[in-house]
Amino acid sequence: MKHLPNLLTLANLFCGCIAIAYILTAQPYLSMSVKDGLPSWQWIHGAEQMYMGSIFIGIAALCDMLDGMTARALKVFSPIGKDLDSLADIVSFGVAPSIILFKLLWDAGMGEKNAFDVSMISMTPAFLVACFAALRLAKFNITANEQKNYFIGMPVPAAGIFVGSFPLIMWYNPYHLASLFENKWILYLIIGLLCWLMVSGVKFIKMIPSKWNIASAWPQLLLVVLTAVAIPFLSVAAIPAAFIMYVLLSMGLSPALSRGEGEPACR
Repeated sequence: MKHLPNLLTLANLFCGCIAIAYILTAQPYLSMSVKDGLPSWQWIHGAEQMYMGSIFIGIAALCDMLDGMTARALKVFSPIGKDLDSLADIVSFGVAPSIILFKLLWDAGMGEKNAFDVSMISMTPAFLVACFAALRLAKFNITANEQKNYFIGMPVPAAGIFVGSFPLIMWYNPYHLASLFENKWILYLIIGLLCWLMVSGVKFIKMIPSKWNIASAWPQLLLVVLTAVAIPFLSVAAIPAAFIMYVLLSMGLSPALSRGEGEPACR
């Protein structure tokens, strides 16, 4: 049983690798259909593969949550476990989301009038998310004792889940939000904000309370309730909505967390 947390961490990594494989195969291709004896060609943008990539990022997030809960329940802690968790997270919530953003920037570029002149360099900012995620995780590993009751900077899994929801929004297209991801400037803005949030000094609440009472757990309860209320109205768009609420709530509580007030959670 003592190896169960590490096995769950490896499951996180395994799912992250599968997500990357699916996303990489989401290449646009031409599909031919015949109507009235005449061939018709249509571009297919690999949406199903992107969708499956999102699903496996979600499964990786579940494994990431369970490995920490299992380690606490079994009282199993080790430097290897902490480093292994960071290595898995950089793949599942750093590299995989970066490839999603790369593909979206690619599609946005191909939709421009000068598509044949679009440089591959214009898509490479997507990989800044992976770079800043690695920096965020490296900083956490040497400052973990300072982050017992909150995270300094946005946790990498939160950024990964946020980006991982984009293909789901493109698939179901609630409120026609999919069109947002056809604009490269919106994608650049998202990349910049995510990179800044991950290495910022903002204190982010942890989603598992240190004490299960209203005084300590009200931020987490509020976020869960608001997300549950949003799901029937927003469908899969409730995922990025929950992310935005998490960021705003953490920013609002950051000064209190810095003073040691309102201790909301521990890992």
